Amino acid sequence: MAQMTMIQAITDALRVELKNDENVVLFGEDVGKNGGVFRATEGLQDEFGEDRVFDTPLAESGIGGLAIGLATQGFRPVPEIQFFGFVYEVMDSISGQMARMRYRSGNTVNMPITLRSPFGGGVHTPEMHADSLEGLMAQQPGLKVVIPSNPYDAKGLLISAIRDNDPVIYLEHMKLYRSFRDEVPEEEYTIELGKANVKREGADITFIAYGAMVQASLKAAEELEKDGVSAEVIDLRTIAPLDVETIVESVKKTGRCVVVQEAQRVAGIASQIVAEIQERAILHLEAPVLRVTAPDTIFSFPQAEDVWLPNHKDIVKKANEALNY
Repeated sequence: MAQMTMIQAITDALRVELKNDENVVLFGEDVGKNGGVFRATEGLQDEFGEDRVFDTPLAESGIGGLAIGLATQGFRPVPEIQFFGFVYEVMDSISGQMARMRYRSGNTVNMPITLRSPFGGGVHTPEMHADSLEGLMAQQPGLKVVIPSNPYDAKGLLISAIRDNDPVIYLEHMKLYRSFRDEVPEEEYTIELGKANVKREGADITFIAYGAMVQASLKAAEELEKDGVSAEVIDLRTIAPLDVETIVESVKKTGRCVVVQEAQRVAGIASQIVAEIQERAILHLEAPVLRVTAPDTIFSFPQAEDVWLPNHKDIVKKANEALNY
């Protein structure tokens, strides 16, 4: 085992797959010589050469088109969109091509593309760099959407994503890149896509979250424990497909639930989770399923970011509302 930050775990996963499969190629804006904005690909061009780790022009639409073309020729492309707020420039490639190719081709053409991109608030980025747009991806059939919350999961999920024969949107929360270290095996391992993880067992209430909000939920659970409340914390890890079975099993046990997302409230992943719970476990609920989200406004400028973003105090407040219902 090695102590790694999440960015180190991601780099390690990329190195593992570049070694394992000569058809894996990495490309994007500044990912080659510079190693990417956050150094996720640092050293990989020197190790594997410019044909396998290379820079592209500043054109997200071109990156998407290149990934599709390479996939049709037997490669496993791992393109990087430098910040996920720029995903609109490549939406036709993602939703109009990658996601539909298996269906369109009668199951004869795979799209083994893993599109990596950083996102998320808490690090005071400029406008359009931190937006949480995962809901757009989850709504598109044919895509898998993965969002790790810690270094161990980051490595295992990324290896699984690269080996998957369907397109995977792999989103990396910027605040988690270097905020803490975790024990990560130095050898290769995989984590099943579409399977949630119960990060903390509890009996009184369930918190469901993904990405950075998993850490906020764990902190909220620790606060509530001081008052004798036992909170269960579920890390979704994959938001498309959702692990509905694990969600429902937990809610049936605790009877109360708070769903947490950093994204704005309307049309988010949290809304879908609430609907799934109401349809499958309504008779087990002791209170309405509540949500903690960002407000329905444009992502704030850095000066107001800490006020705009949800945090563990918001989760504790919502939990007490459910517990006192």
